[in-house]
Amino acid sequence: MKTILLILFSSFLLSSNGWLTNFDTATKAATEKHQLILLNFSGSDWCGPCIRLRKEIFETAAFISFADSNLVLINADFPRNKKNRLSEDQTKQNDAIADKYNPEGKFPYTLLLNADGKVLKEWDGFPNETPTGFIAAIKSVCDANK
Repeated sequence: MKTILLILFSSFLLSSNGWLTNFDTATKAATEKHQLILLNFSGSDWCGPCIRLRKEIFETAAFISFADSNLVLINADFPRNKKNRLSEDQTKQNDAIADKYNPEGKFPYTLLLNADGKVLKEWDGFPNETPTGFIAAIKSVCDANK
């Protein structure tokens, strides 16, 4: 029962509070909080590795706890199913972010950026590491950029 509640709570945090969808808002927050930005390109309803990344890393309690105090999270989602279609404005925003940071259209594609938008680290595809390993990789870049 505790596991089910943790999963539901984690899903709620990921879908509502944890991830931003506006790049300008994310860069402003990163500047104000002196944090790095984790930008994830996802095909939330069609990309198997994207779904796996969300479930196996981004929705873990360890990642949520770390990200809450160390990162500004932004998700550029590119769903394909009609029922998951984004607003026209959101689609344009995501396309603009992809033009700059993901012109090859890789999924999943995750970038660690500074508040100025400079790429500090990237993961092309599903990171072949545990949530703890993924967090450690981010933490090392965060520590080097303080």
